[in-house]
Amino acid sequence: MKPFIRTKIFKKLQIKNGMTNFADVNGIKICYKIHGKNNDTPLILVSGWTLKKEMWIAQVGPLSEHFKVITFDNRGCGKSDRPDIPYTMDLFASDLAGLMDHLKINRANLMGYALGGMIVDIFALNYPERINKLILHNTVAKFPNDTGIETLKQFIIKNIDFRQRFPEKAFLEASRLFFHPKFKKELETSPDKNFYGLWTVADVTKEFSIDPQAPNDISNQASAMSGFDVLDKLERIKADTLLIAASHNRLHPKSAMEDMDEKLPNSRLELIDKSGDRNYLSRAPEINQLVIDFLKS
Repeated sequence: MKPFIRTKIFKKLQIKNGMTNFADVNGIKICYKIHGKNNDTPLILVSGWTLKKEMWIAQVGPLSEHFKVITFDNRGCGKSDRPDIPYTMDLFASDLAGLMDHLKINRANLMGYALGGMIVDIFALNYPERINKLILHNTVAKFPNDTGIETLKQFIIKNIDFRQRFPEKAFLEASRLFFHPKFKKELETSPDKNFYGLWTVADVTKEFSIDPQAPNDISNQASAMSGFDVLDKLERIKADTLLIAASHNRLHPKSAMEDMDEKLPNSRLELIDKSGDRNYLSRAPEINQLVIDFLKS
């Protein structure tokens, strides 16, 4: 077999569902995966701060039964490159646009959690012609100040070693911050449970020791959130938008989502009762059904 033919065949194989792929974007490599069937308008999932594309473990399977789903590692995380510079929201959004260019996607549905939701906001403002529908999940459009970001950053950096050495223990200890007390208790009493047939604690925490972030990676991603405020610009986003909030969210309060709902001209707010920040895990079936119904409506 001639070398150039072998290379072409290899490239074709690399874009199969679920395989790890890389795109050259803005001078770096962005790692991504494609799941599900082909459709005209794919759904791209945008991850949160310090979280890899694997954070969507409870979404990829159910959603890819209905849509082509694309997950990727933001710069500074996972298998994507990690240039040691402070990142900005515009840079994150430009990476997303570059990934879409690489995949020859003109328009997409976008779903972002936390930092990912902020990136989606900026993308929608910078590239309005490239969006179809938006899903903003447990995020904010404005920080009152940078104190909370700095405090959480120092906590994450301080606990890097503990998180890698004792991943399940670290996850359970942090559950009070991420989950409703009722679900936290269920995690503690049934740590081996397979939740909804979609994920286990072991499934989630095994990623802690794979391609872990260094302190500078955490800081560089955090830099993008410094001074973040697009609340008064949201009226410019005309796309249909689904907001998913949690009733007991200590990190991204429902009041922040309510403020966004008031500003966005074509939005709908869904409040998941008795849930915390990471209800994409704890209430996965409800979240997934909301997304499916919204995108198909």
